[in-house]
Amino acid sequence: MPIDLNEHLRKKNQTPPKNSDNESRDNRKQDSGRRDENRRDDRGAPRDPFGQGFSIPPNLASSRLITIVIVVLVLGILFFMARPFVIVNSGETGIKATTGRYDPKPLEAGIHFFIPFVQSVIIEDTKVREVNFSRADDILVGKNRGIFRNNAIDTMDRDGLQVLVELTVKYVLDSTKAPRTIEKWGLSWQEKIVYPAIRDVALSVIGNYPAQELPGKRGEIAQLISSGIKEKIEQYEDRPVNLVSVELREIVLPPKVREQIEEVQNARQKAQRRQQEEEGEARANRIKAQGVADAKLIEARAVAESNKLVGQSLNNQLIQLRQIETQGKFNEALKENKDAQIFLLPGGAVPNIWVDSKNPKQNSAVSGN
Repeated sequence: MPIDLNEHLRKKNQTPPKNSDNESRDNRKQDSGRRDENRRDDRGAPRDPFGQGFSIPPNLASSRLITIVIVVLVLGILFFMARPFVIVNSGETGIKATTGRYDPKPLEAGIHFFIPFVQSVIIEDTKVREVNFSRADDILVGKNRGIFRNNAIDTMDRDGLQVLVELTVKYVLDSTKAPRTIEKWGLSWQEKIVYPAIRDVALSVIGNYPAQELPGKRGEIAQLISSGIKEKIEQYEDRPVNLVSVELREIVLPPKVREQIEEVQNARQKAQRRQQEEEGEARANRIKAQGVADAKLIEARAVAESNKLVGQSLNNQLIQLRQIETQGKFNEALKENKDAQIFLLPGGAVPNIWVDSKNPKQNSAVSGN
């Protein structure tokens, strides 16, 4: 019988043969296996699909791990190169700036992080600083030491003579106001706040005195300069700096003035030495006169004591005896000089007066003592 081709195709499409799907899957697996075999060599390693001798590593997981480690190391190196952190030491303060704007809160001692290329941190020293206005170059200076040096302050006295002033000023930056200070005055804040105040006050004080009086009024001038600098710095808004001390080291006068002062001092020293010598001589004379007076006083006291003793020893019999002895002496004298005259004191007491009218040089008083 002739077979209807259309009918045959219709039946075939309606009733597919059994296990066709399974066979189809098996066929696909076999094809995949054959393809894998074609990609690998005799050792089981993947073949180079391009035929250039290149082969993929057998342990793809290990390769990925190495890649991750390399990436981490690169990122770590970039992290430390960027240094997105800063360490603030004791005696310092940190000022964080974000896109040029300063954070009003200062950073205290410790470690602080920031965003690189967006933020930055400025470290400022808040320990005591020292600036020396001096002619000498032997002072250790440097920012790390906190000691700075400037030339001696060139001023003029009241008469227009040149005078140099050497000062040492100690001050400290107020850490709580450091961001505001840096924002307003910049990193060179001490050259704009402290140094001008020192120079202005020194010029003003020295200009009120003649050069000859400066050495003698050193203490007064030092006090005026110290109080003037303190007042000048405290006038700044927010008082960004605290003054610690001001020391007047030296006032250097013009050569002519120094010579004049030396001459005056030498003359004054000579006058003082002469006065001391005169005072010493007068003291010696006083001591000598006092010794003489003391000797006379002692002698007078001795004589008085002697007279007292003699007076206590006198009696009528002794007095009569002395009168008789004296009268005897007068009688003997009259025998030799008949022109002599004897004046007896009232009561017949001694001494009596002997007067020789011919020889006045022999006039004498005869005493019975």
